[in-house]
Amino acid sequence: MALPEISRSMLKNALVLGLFAITTVGLVAVLQQATAERIATAQRAAQVRALSEILPMGSYDNYLLDNSLQLHDPLLGSKSPQTAYIALKDGKPSAVILRATAPDGYSGIIQLLVGIRADGRLAGVRVLTHRETPGLGDKIDLAKSAWIRSFDGKSLSNPNEGGWAVKKDRGEFDQFAGATITPRSVVKAVHKALQYFDANQQQLFAPKVKSNG
Repeated sequence: MALPEISRSMLKNALVLGLFAITTVGLVAVLQQATAERIATAQRAAQVRALSEILPMGSYDNYLLDNSLQLHDPLLGSKSPQTAYIALKDGKPSAVILRATAPDGYSGIIQLLVGIRADGRLAGVRVLTHRETPGLGDKIDLAKSAWIRSFDGKSLSNPNEGGWAVKKDRGEFDQFAGATITPRSVVKAVHKALQYFDANQQQLFAPKVKSNG
């Protein structure tokens, strides 16, 4: 009679453990989904803040996140689609903000937003994500230094081709003490974004903006 009793006990324990495992997996899935939603909401809010830093209020009158295009071009630094946000003023394109990637940062890829006015001048550049060294390469972040503002007002012709480099490479842009790779990577990515805009402005500003709303 002992064996059946042991078997029943083992079965009961197995059922309890199985139910516990199912419940745990379910709770983890719910928590992951809730966390993912919070992260997505936070990322969207961060995007809105970053976009508004690049283009001043009054320079456009549409909601940028709802007027976007998905772009595929190696000049934007990634094999994955990159988003372009089209700014409109009175129904006409006034600027574009391109997502661009600097793939060769010191500690990995650097994600950028590059704002370009309709006349080809840079409205501004902001760093979305990076893993550069604190106290050195992280000076590309506006919260750490004003270096990123050195792009404001620049264009393909200002500076000239040779000027689109850090000063160590005989260009116009400052590098950081002890960290040249990071700013060099960002300067190159911004320059390529301007080249992309110059070659594709007509298509970017054509009246066929897709809404992601």
